[in-house]
Amino acid sequence: MTSYLITGCSRGLGLELTKLLAGLSSVGTVFATARSKTPTLDSVINSSNGRVHFVPLDVTNDKSVSSAVSAVTSRLEGAGLDVLINNAGIQILEPNGATKMHALEETLEVNVIAVHRVSSAFLPLLEKGKLKKLLVVTSELGSMTNKDYSALAPFPSYKISKAAVNMLTVQYAMELKPKGFTVFCVSPGWLKTDLGGPAADLEPAVGAKEVLRILDNATPEDSGKFKQIYVEGSKVYHGGEIEW
Repeated sequence: MTSYLITGCSRGLGLELTKLLAGLSSVGTVFATARSKTPTLDSVINSSNGRVHFVPLDVTNDKSVSSAVSAVTSRLEGAGLDVLINNAGIQILEPNGATKMHALEETLEVNVIAVHRVSSAFLPLLEKGKLKKLLVVTSELGSMTNKDYSALAPFPSYKISKAAVNMLTVQYAMELKPKGFTVFCVSPGWLKTDLGGPAADLEPAVGAKEVLRILDNATPEDSGKFKQIYVEGSKVYHGGEIEW
């Protein structure tokens, strides 16, 4: 039975991932983390037959991360953690462009530094796990090759943070692949979440299903890759690799 830990589960993609995993017989334990529980997440937990456990986690706070590691370690009772999904993130509107952006420091703290903080803290548990999978949820807006495609999106700090977390993931992959880890990025698509907005392309469940499909099929040979979801008939969501 596989164990998962997901950051940012109170809403959006993290919540959808939690819902899907809660319904899979192959899943043993899902650690759904967030700063606080929402009623929707609480409902998922209560209907999971003990499969989903809430762990308080503020990814920007060292003490909170340390407490979360202790809680998960205790619950696993000597076993390792199989899968870590770094999903928590923020996107702040900055309509006046890159030269007048105001949220760069805050965005880097949540979208990049916190990914390193959480990943490094849970690494000892992942080393003991059976699958050793570390997934970073990123965005195609972080692709420098495709910068013209996303030029009109008024989120310069977000774009910069996603380019940075992509490289962070590559650095982790280079170091951990020889140890049997699978470390990679996935862009879940433009989803109709609080972050993506109502004009987005896809329902959150579509992105969540694809993220889990890619995660399930991933092997150490996928380490360091930047993957796109697949949506039938779409030229954007082609299911291949995204250029950096």
